[in-house]
Amino acid sequence: MSEDCQKIGDCADTRIQRLYEYLDGALTHRDLEEVKGHLEECTECAGEYDLECIIRSVVRRSCTEKAPSTLKVSIMARISQIKLEAGH
Repeated sequence: MSEDCQKIGDCADTRIQRLYEYLDGALTHRDLEEVKGHLEECTECAGEYDLECIIRSVVRRSCTEKAPSTLKVSIMARISQIKLEAGH
């Protein structure tokens, strides 16, 4: 664990949230530089960052698959049926 992590206490509590914000581009320029610098010094946080990048890559690849066109029709038919049964 880096000296920076020890100064913060244990960065594990806020690590994931900060990494999400970092990866999502939701940090100010100053915070972005702070997290980037921390990742360069803290192997534990850098490992978490690498893992999150892998997870996001797999999710991105998986999200390119399209559901069968009949699925939407089936779902809409079921919704209509439930509404009729509920008296709407």
